[in-house]
Amino acid sequence: MNITAVIVAVLLASVITAVGGFWLLPMLRRLHFGQTILEIGPKGHQGKQGTPTMGGLMFIIGIPIAVVVAYLFMHASTVGDPMSAIMRARMFYGLVLALLFGAIGFLDDYLKVVKKQNEGLTEKQKMALQILFGAVYLLLLHISGTQSTMVTIPYIGTYDFGVFYYVFAMFAIIALSNAVNFTDGLDGLLSSVTLVLSIGYLIFCYLLGMGEMGIMAGALGGGCIGFLFWNHYPAKVFMGDTGSLFMSGMVIALAFGTGLPFFVVLFGIIYVIEIGSVVLQRCYFKLTHGKRIFKMSPIHHHFEMSGYTEKQIVVMFAVITAIGSALGILALRFI
Repeated sequence: MNITAVIVAVLLASVITAVGGFWLLPMLRRLHFGQTILEIGPKGHQGKQGTPTMGGLMFIIGIPIAVVVAYLFMHASTVGDPMSAIMRARMFYGLVLALLFGAIGFLDDYLKVVKKQNEGLTEKQKMALQILFGAVYLLLLHISGTQSTMVTIPYIGTYDFGVFYYVFAMFAIIALSNAVNFTDGLDGLLSSVTLVLSIGYLIFCYLLGMGEMGIMAGALGGGCIGFLFWNHYPAKVFMGDTGSLFMSGMVIALAFGTGLPFFVVLFGIIYVIEIGSVVLQRCYFKLTHGKRIFKMSPIHHHFEMSGYTEKQIVVMFAVITAIGSALGILALRFI
């Protein structure tokens, strides 16, 4: 891995994202693109009504620029590698997926701010677009010969899923995109968790010798750093679905780009916990005719309503992500 190229990716993404806020926030305020807060949510969130949203545009600009520039830097200073074509395809197809997912989020956010309510695209519309773009991504990987149906499950073993690999892959893409989206509910939460994940993946890619994926992880981490400049508690801007869905596309790109998609369960353990809490809450609610396991889901709201501060929850979830990432890195020893 070209460490200098990774440093370029981190610095460019963080600086472009942070500086972009000085331009984007005034524009969002002029357009009155403020967040609508649900009345059923935690009472402390009512004071966030009207906070500018769609701030994810900051890193949607910064991260792709950082990836392209860092890749060109690496390509100019690296001797030809027979694997470079495959890794380049994984990197750029992953970036395209993230941008397409970001476009879904942008449309959803735009409809919300125009209607001035907390509803944009319907769940079916979002799902249809996610399936379409996910299928295109998997097709591109298949056509380019970069995808194998062999799947390694951490600490368990490697299996050939055959044709069922694509069923698993599509399910994983949809589940992960929604899981990342659910995690965006507190000031700095998704940015902090994803920053820790990106550091874990950066080490992971270094050990695997995957420079292109290392650049993606570095750019993602840099984008999170730049965005946290504006999004740390108390947040001056929210990323909106524009940012969270783009971020989910980047995480998916790292999961499949490394060729070890199951490892994201460890690196993204908080995403799994978040979406798991939503599924459990909904199923239990229906089965028991109105009873709840958690005070509110996703689970970060349960902790919030149990008396934990936003800062405490963010730190706790970041630490859990670090532990999960460490387990993911250690699992390489068993491949």
